Amino acid sequence: MADDYLPAIPTVQVDDDRVRVTEWRIPKGAATGWHRHGMAYVVVPILGGRLKIAGPNGDSPAEMVAGQAYSRPLGVEHNVINDDDHDIVFIEVEMKG
Repeated sequence: MADDYLPAIPTVQVDDDRVRVTEWRIPKGAATGWHRHGMAYVVVPILGGRLKIAGPNGDSPAEMVAGQAYSRPLGVEHNVINDDDHDIVFIEVEMKG
């Protein structure tokens, strides 16, 4: 159902042999699209807000708090949907190898 949403806007800032750093801007009502993470990663929210996380076992709410980082393991599968009334922006740091 990702086709029902506007696309999130990724901007790769660094992509070297150690990490990939991407800024994600998710406008109101937009989504990343269903994807599986091929690397462990850390997220640092810049502009926080409410997200809906669509996962293999259903949807769950998530609150992004500006400056409050979190990490996830390789293999996470989901669609991240902006469920708030403003843009949400975060930096995603994927760790290679």
